[in-house]
Amino acid sequence: MQPQPASQKFSMPQVKYVVAVASGKGGVGKSTVAANLALALHMHGQRVGLMDADIYGPSVPIMMGLGVVDQTKTPFPIVKYGLKLMSMGFLVDPAQAVIWRGPKVAQAVNAFLTQIDWGELDFLIIDLPPGTGDAQLTLTQTAPLTGAIVVTTPQDVSLIDARKGVKMFYEVRVPVLGVVENMSYFIGDDGKRYDLFRSGGGRKLAEESGVPLLGELPIDPRVAECGDAGEPIVSRYPDSPVAQAYLRLATAVAQASQEQAGRQLLPEVQL
Repeated sequence: MQPQPASQKFSMPQVKYVVAVASGKGGVGKSTVAANLALALHMHGQRVGLMDADIYGPSVPIMMGLGVVDQTKTPFPIVKYGLKLMSMGFLVDPAQAVIWRGPKVAQAVNAFLTQIDWGELDFLIIDLPPGTGDAQLTLTQTAPLTGAIVVTTPQDVSLIDARKGVKMFYEVRVPVLGVVENMSYFIGDDGKRYDLFRSGGGRKLAEESGVPLLGELPIDPRVAECGDAGEPIVSRYPDSPVAQAYLRLATAVAQASQEQAGRQLLPEVQL
């Protein structure tokens, strides 16, 4: 299939890099990666915003220990752990289902991007919904994305869907900065590495797609514990192996974003 024509994108001049975090399917820890990556970038001294673009199933409020907000008293974006945050979960009670068709979802996502005063940011991390549907296509075609990160796990069933995510970005002319393999391995009490869900899947996808493998994130039961408690593991246990892996990932993402932005700014050369 040929890439789709580029759509008109709106401008976010106060944001240096806009990075989408995506997955071909749910259950691979995409939102966890997005939240901890945002915090790791902040720990590296960057000004960071985190936008939850999953209208139907927002995760950012739970992971950040937040809920529905009174807009008359608390302006958006909400600031916590040094991050600027926006999510549908700040507007709708979690027990209430959001039953919207695609165009209304796209309208909400665009409003988050254009009507929220993000101020000056080095990075805006966008946690995309899983899959390759209407909401993802609308955002990738209209937001000024520097690039995208595709999250997968080592198993073949995850890789099948992750390939679709890479293909989607190719179709809409969004650069893929690289692949992140989540739940990559487990370090036992004996200090040995155990590949619980096989190994090498993320590297295989990266090589097939011609993009870097940005990071391999280990399994740590405290990741889920911290997410449920509203304090991501990078904040609560900054010296843990998984937090250190996120800090390395943040360095790789920052470098890839800078390189991609540099390529986009190069003038056209007539041959």
